[in-house]
Amino acid sequence: MTDDLLLKVSNLTLAVGALPVINNLNFSIKRREMLGIVGESGSGKTLASRAVLDLTPPAVSRVSGNIVFEGRDLGSLAPAELRSVRGAGIAMVFQEPMTSLNPALTVGKQLDEGLEIHTDLNAAARREVVLKMLDRVGISGGESVLGAHPHQFSGGMRQRIMLASAMVLKPKLLIADEPTTALDAVIQREVMELMVELSAENDTAILLISHDLPMIARYCDRVLVMQDGEIREEGPTDKVIANPQHSYTRRLLSTLPRRGPVRPQRTGTPIVAAQDIAVEFAGHRKLFRPKTTKQALKGVSVEIRPGEVVAVVGGSGSGKTTLARVIAGLQKTNSGTLLWQGQAIGSDRAHTSDYRTNCQMVFQDPYSSLDPRMRVFEIVDEALRGMGLASGERKTRVTQALDEVGLGNALSKRFPHELSGGQRQRVAIARAIIRRPDFIIADEAVSALDVTVRAQVLDLFADLQSRYGFSCLFITHDLGVVEQIADRVIVMRDGEIVEEGPRDAIFDTPKTAYTRELLSAVPVLETIEGGGVALKWRSEAEASVSAR
Repeated sequence: MTDDLLLKVSNLTLAVGALPVINNLNFSIKRREMLGIVGESGSGKTLASRAVLDLTPPAVSRVSGNIVFEGRDLGSLAPAELRSVRGAGIAMVFQEPMTSLNPALTVGKQLDEGLEIHTDLNAAARREVVLKMLDRVGISGGESVLGAHPHQFSGGMRQRIMLASAMVLKPKLLIADEPTTALDAVIQREVMELMVELSAENDTAILLISHDLPMIARYCDRVLVMQDGEIREEGPTDKVIANPQHSYTRRLLSTLPRRGPVRPQRTGTPIVAAQDIAVEFAGHRKLFRPKTTKQALKGVSVEIRPGEVVAVVGGSGSGKTTLARVIAGLQKTNSGTLLWQGQAIGSDRAHTSDYRTNCQMVFQDPYSSLDPRMRVFEIVDEALRGMGLASGERKTRVTQALDEVGLGNALSKRFPHELSGGQRQRVAIARAIIRRPDFIIADEAVSALDVTVRAQVLDLFADLQSRYGFSCLFITHDLGVVEQIADRVIVMRDGEIVEEGPRDAIFDTPKTAYTRELLSAVPVLETIEGGGVALKWRSEAEASVSAR
């Protein structure tokens, strides 16, 4: 073993019962190297990374193989010895910080825990180290932050806290499992840049697990491509993506969103219009202080014309989802007017009923929006209530809708928990389109899906939109998706619209600094000759950041 080699995984095979889920896996990581693992959901990425720290589920057993870290076989260590490696030698940042941070413990207690176990520092010294680390990851507030709980922070801040808890012990290896999946573009870049900076300061190697190919291309020195528990391809990242050798790698790259053709500009009376919408949320009452309010929307006006797809982008907390819920009738406003086909909603009972029927919504997480006690057929059929259809006609309509979204009759008797994430999202889409609505709101409808399933759902969505001609408000933080499907783009920040216009104008000639910041936060992979892709920079500033 060379001095540069930090971790070596040899012939690792994991199984559930007699079924192998990781098959003869071999890879290594050098000191200060950043290695990426990509693949679809179920490819074994997370399981392989958790096996390094022996954090696999109880049902998973190691059949064969060795995991050697700094010359020691981790599989031969006693539990106490392995605990000394966890945190101090190898640390891990999990995908969802809200479930990996203890909601009952303060932030200070959770950051202090590792220092208390792995160092001889006294409480005062540990407190000083924790405060310095919090300041280093951009969380100010000093002593007040130490006494706060995870739920009092945003998603981006919680991920910074997770990163701080992992890096406070200066580990030799950091395993980051989908660390930016639920974050918006700007926060994603900030978290990744921070991770890279901290690893450089502490000579820490990084194992990055992700299905985000542009992010892997931007940050990783080498990449492993996994499918069905096996490595299909590996090598320097730029060479693998530029000249993929395996058909599976080429298929992954082919699923990346591409800018769609410009469609004719839509005209006519807007099917839905929001005029000067304002929404305020009540804050928490503090001792001896009046209750504060937060303005989620500040006089926002939006128009969506028949057959038009309008994408709304912006950072977390910008008001995107609040706007969507207002238009869907799920959120009351403090002021403003909502029009449906030119007439104010609520002015006429029949008109309001028509709006309720013809405005449907696809939510971000289908698992929480589908009734777990109902089968797929019943979920889709429920949307037909009140239409006066005979039972035979309803059955035909449901069967047709399931066929249109690629599910078919075979899955109609299953419950939501028996479906994959992509299949559940297809059920949600079937439920939304079965009434042939004029308008659909899609709120982060593909953010939780891996690249190939996302591509399938987007193709399905575009086909259905072309077939039925419904208008759509598409809420997303994935700018690649926006380039593929949108006619117009609205950019929001702090409850206000900062820029809007045709898709190509927004992407090619953004007018505001915030839009430019948002676009430059997202790595772009451009197709090149031979079926590969190359990393492209939107600006010189972005290229200089990456070169650091």
